[in-house]
Amino acid sequence: MAYDIRLVKLINGETVLGKWDEAANKLTEVALLQTIPSQQGVQMMLLPFGYPFETEIGGEIDGAHILYQFKKFPDELQTRYLEATSNLTLSTTGDLKNLSSLAGKGGNISNLLKK
Repeated sequence: MAYDIRLVKLINGETVLGKWDEAANKLTEVALLQTIPSQQGVQMMLLPFGYPFETEIGGEIDGAHILYQFKKFPDELQTRYLEATSNLTLSTTGDLKNLSSLAGKGGNISNLLKK
């Protein structure tokens, strides 16, 4: 099932991600996007919207409280959001390119059969 994941700016200035419910005009399973300055640049962290009082991603925000919807945002951010809400690790296309290097060097089975 494909979800309509949206990154939006709320009227209070917070930037959040969530699953858009078109029928109810609301954002569900809301996660707060927090930017943290570091020596390597700016890092992003996903938190439950109710953090520190809530530790699970959830809740709903009515569409009337959305000020701006970002048209594009990094696919990695969407992947991390889906991992956080589902407790699953998702594979991306780049993850599978080195499968051949995971196995050891092939042996010669005829060496096993010699006496």
